Amino acid sequence: MKTGDVRIFRQGAEHQPLILIDDFAADPDGLIEDAAMLRLEPNGPHYPGLRAPVPKGMVAKLLAPVTDLIREVFGVDAGRGRRESWYSLVTTPPDRLAPIQRLPHFDGVEADRIAILLFLGRADLGGTAFYRHRATGFETVTAERLAPYDSALRADIDRHGLPPPAYIAGDTPLYERIARHEARFNRLLIYRGHTLHCADVPPDLVLCADPREGRLTVNTFLIPVGAA
Repeated sequence: MKTGDVRIFRQGAEHQPLILIDDFAADPDGLIEDAAMLRLEPNGPHYPGLRAPVPKGMVAKLLAPVTDLIREVFGVDAGRGRRESWYSLVTTPPDRLAPIQRLPHFDGVEADRIAILLFLGRADLGGTAFYRHRATGFETVTAERLAPYDSALRADIDRHGLPPPAYIAGDTPLYERIARHEARFNRLLIYRGHTLHCADVPPDLVLCADPREGRLTVNTFLIPVGAA
């Protein structure tokens, strides 16, 4: 990782930090080949595709160059808590998305839960976008905000109905997009997991289950001590 590759953004009205690093991994092709050798499978109701765990040694190697940067920008010690890391491949067609997959989401309510996303697809595969909930103005969901956010979102759905079966790509009646970062090959994004965000998937993208050809990412989460 070169120092000149690092950019730091302050997003939205809440000025939440995001780190963007291009040309990050020393061997991105090796990560793709490793994913291609694994059995990727469905992983719960939230992720719209297939996943397989990344070997712990690879996770440690990926995190080593950004440990100090994470501490500097987010005030989080990457060595504390636990880590989860997945090869992730978006494969669910828009018309088969569950209602929860049509909305921006958050990974947890803790400010020190950190998401680290590495894009490994080579084609035009969209990106990752960040949102503000219109009714509450929230761009992050903390433990204190969880109940009012849930209540307001339910009221939104009662008023507007569920979002159509599609990946979110811009403003909606419920949410305003505040930032978008393109999914360039070997680009890393680091952000707080309690931000409202989602994959930005082009509506005409042909979703492929081959890690060598599809929308492959490495999704790593730093989860604080005591968090679920």
